Amino acid sequence: MKSLNTLILSLICGIGLANAQTVPAEPNFLFIFIDDQAWDATSVQMLPGESFSHTPSYRMPNLEQIAEQGIIFSQAYATHPKCEGSRSALQMGRTSTSLNAVDKDADNWNAPPADSIANALKRANPSYRAAHFGKWQWPAPYTPDAMGYDASDGVTMNADGTSQDPNDPKLTFSITDRAEAFMEEQVAEGHPFYLQLSYYATHGPNQALASTLEKYSGDDALLAAMTEDLDTNIGVLLRKLDELGITDSTYVIYMSDNGMSSGILRGGKALLDEGGIRVPLVISGPGISGGEYSDVPVVGYDIYPTIIHFADPDFVLPEGIEGGSWKSVLLNGGKGQVERPIDYMVWHHDVEIVHPQTAIRKGDYKLVYFWDTRESFLHHLPTDLTESKNIAEQHPAIAEEMLAELMAHVRSGIDASRYARLESGIHGAEDRRPPERRGMGADSNR
Repeated sequence: MKSLNTLILSLICGIGLANAQTVPAEPNFLFIFIDDQAWDATSVQMLPGESFSHTPSYRMPNLEQIAEQGIIFSQAYATHPKCEGSRSALQMGRTSTSLNAVDKDADNWNAPPADSIANALKRANPSYRAAHFGKWQWPAPYTPDAMGYDASDGVTMNADGTSQDPNDPKLTFSITDRAEAFMEEQVAEGHPFYLQLSYYATHGPNQALASTLEKYSGDDALLAAMTEDLDTNIGVLLRKLDELGITDSTYVIYMSDNGMSSGILRGGKALLDEGGIRVPLVISGPGISGGEYSDVPVVGYDIYPTIIHFADPDFVLPEGIEGGSWKSVLLNGGKGQVERPIDYMVWHHDVEIVHPQTAIRKGDYKLVYFWDTRESFLHHLPTDLTESKNIAEQHPAIAEEMLAELMAHVRSGIDASRYARLESGIHGAEDRRPPERRGMGADSNR
């Protein structure tokens, strides 16, 4: 028995060593960041064998190629249910609450631009270069330059993505052109890179090539065409990696910045139900086995430590980073777990919606809390993907523990005046819509 155990251990270690050897010392990172794409709004099934988890009428062969060569994460979350909080938290590797950047007016983050993902990557290895093209959404002092990007489109907002050029809808094609030029330059100069492409698609107003639109009909024809144009550009990027000979040294990450209304998930953008925060995530790259699914819960602010861990496993992350590295999961067929400084995920949003709300996921349980009505909604996600059953009364100890952690997390991050307003239950009249309740089994407030 001892010799058999030794043999098994040797085989496991051998597999791990083989995976480690396929990871280049200085990998490249191509992050394709989509705007406003629902969890089920790609042609790739987010849950294996479940037709409700994709949109088969959308043509996305290039994303399907990434999925065939990589891992699909079934339980991937945005860092925030809207773009500003999602983008800031991702850049800084922490929750939007800890960062104190929970809405578009946040101007006093709890971390300096010097601690951004690009700046940290270049401190870990000065050979790296970084670029950001597309939608940025934050003004000074939180600019691409301050965040360490060597090339960028500067401070850009939603409106900048509405193209006046019929040959460049949503500026998707010109963003890709700049990405190709950046990659060519880095390869020529011998620099590994982090390239984030924050496409304006699929955020409205919808735009697409006329030739693409001709392929579709029906109410969502323009959205389907815009999605196909986006995928066409993904194909351009993949071919450029091949042309430059860097496919085998590049990690490709595809993710949405927040959720949207979904055919199966409750809620949508701006809300903390699964529809608002669960998003598509597909990753390929060296050492990653193809065609795999992972049910490991991951979140956007994990991307920061993941990239740093691949670039320099020994680099000490800045204080306050709350994400955890996916490296071991990616190199193990999507199996394992992500180790984070905090053992839960938190999301918060309190403007432009009926109920200011915070959500926490810990293990398989998720709790959504309404600050104005002081209601808690507890869900066991593996058995209740649609969040139709509030089990807080059946599991009061779990609900109370999660609520206490949630409140402590929010209180320690956001500014005191905001927290006091939340705790008082007062909700700004300028943001309030007609009163509604989160009735179980209904789409109220969503």
